[in-house]
Amino acid sequence: MRDEIQTLTSTVIYENKWMRLKEDKIRRSSGSEGIYGVVEKPDFVVILPVQDGYIHLVEQYRYPIKKRCWELPQGAWEQNPDADHALLAAGELKEETGLVANKMHYLGQQYLAYGFCNQKYHIYFATQLTFTEMSLDPEEEGLITQKISLASFENMIISGEIQDASTVNAYGIAKLKGML
Repeated sequence: MRDEIQTLTSTVIYENKWMRLKEDKIRRSSGSEGIYGVVEKPDFVVILPVQDGYIHLVEQYRYPIKKRCWELPQGAWEQNPDADHALLAAGELKEETGLVANKMHYLGQQYLAYGFCNQKYHIYFATQLTFTEMSLDPEEEGLITQKISLASFENMIISGEIQDASTVNAYGIAKLKGML
């Protein structure tokens, strides 16, 4: 059976520089009609900076859930959504942690939540790290960075202290690919 869906209309409900929310009226292959709410966001990167048995994390306040969270460095360039994701990864790593990686290994891409969002992320494994200086965006006010042993990081995932799906997923992919 073919799962083709025809878009009949598409209406932008809300838009800002970070995202667009659309409501699409659709017709399924069976002929029945329905709607989809679709969030459009630029792709982002997730970086695993690892050196000497330690991983570098960032902690920042996440407004939608009203708490501070530990996660891997990650981000997008909304002003340049078509930027090369390798350059984006290097830029976000330096911006959020002050680290520059001599080696960046691309691990692949994943979708964040393709049931309602078109956003995907590219995963990079960063090694041979050198500290320079951080240069945070205003939206990253209060962001801190810390290096944590890989064993402690895994315990933070197991205990539920780290709940960011892209962080856990990126680490799992790196481990499955034999990078850790």
